[in-house]
Amino acid sequence: MDFTPTEEQSAVRELAGQIFGDLSTHERLAAAGTGTDAELWKALCGAGLAAAVEEVGLLGLVLALEEQGRTTAQVPFAASCVYGVLALTAHGTAEQRERLLPALREGSAVATGAFPAPGGHVRATAEGGLAGVVPLVPWLRDATHVLVPDEERRLWLVRAADAGTEAVETTAPWSAGRLTLDGTPAERVGGAEAYEDVLATARTAFAGLQAGVCAGSLARAVQHTTTREQFGRPLSTNQGVLLRAADAYMDTEAIRVTSYEAAWRRDEGLRYGTHALTAAWWASEAGTRVVHAGQHLHGGLGADLEHPVHRHFLWGRQLDAYLGCGGELLAELGELIVTEKLAEKAEGRPSVKAADRGEGVEA
Repeated sequence: MDFTPTEEQSAVRELAGQIFGDLSTHERLAAAGTGTDAELWKALCGAGLAAAVEEVGLLGLVLALEEQGRTTAQVPFAASCVYGVLALTAHGTAEQRERLLPALREGSAVATGAFPAPGGHVRATAEGGLAGVVPLVPWLRDATHVLVPDEERRLWLVRAADAGTEAVETTAPWSAGRLTLDGTPAERVGGAEAYEDVLATARTAFAGLQAGVCAGSLARAVQHTTTREQFGRPLSTNQGVLLRAADAYMDTEAIRVTSYEAAWRRDEGLRYGTHALTAAWWASEAGTRVVHAGQHLHGGLGADLEHPVHRHFLWGRQLDAYLGCGGELLAELGELIVTEKLAEKAEGRPSVKAADRGEGVEA
């Protein structure tokens, strides 16, 4: 495997880093409150970053989301790219892609997803609509379209204007809302495999976002501990501070490399379900440790709700729970590994690792 970004992926990361760095400042974030920064969203889409995801793939998106996470920029970039651009590119019909993708690329339309599937909460009606309630959907207040899985894990796309929406405040300022469906018109997206693919894609993308959140938190902690003095020397010279920061760095790198691997495998057309769960587990478990460390290393300043590091703490905790927390992900990963092994044994296929190496496969 080779995680070295292509020239196009590197260009996307650099452009995203420049835009987020210039526009997602502490002052602008404070002024935005819990809402979306409309000017920043317009700049991102105007620069072609949403459209570029079709070309640079999930790994390219992960690289861009790292830059968003560093600044905790309040835009629905991850949601619209995962539940809109990538989902329709992979599973939409030719007519759906032609009709919906242009607006998603330019940012005049925004997609989000009611993921993971709220078991038994949403059902398809006999008339072809959807009925049920999803208590929390990130970025719903910005969305024009919502990708909704029903109780049988079939995917449907609904227009937000046709559904009932109610604002919900979450730990992180994600413009979230409550989605109410009452015979709401919906169109089917993809086949039986679409749900698992979109969920794995989302978990990988948001793990990449968490890697950026953690990197930003750690960078702030390093800056603080190297400039703040105690007893005549920088805090960073204390062994306890060094060890805590080193652990946070290793955790951040684990999130990054597992999300890179899952994204690369998807782009290469390889199995990546277990890898997406692994990345999501690291994002949940290690992500929590890192943002707690970042706040702790700021000492009393870390308790200030207005301090920039607190925003990383809120995002890290929100991402910890989104799409499944650590224990749930680990249980799901174990079940998937067992299922895959049993399937391989029943079909007489080589193991996943052997197949990836080319063993047991005739030329």
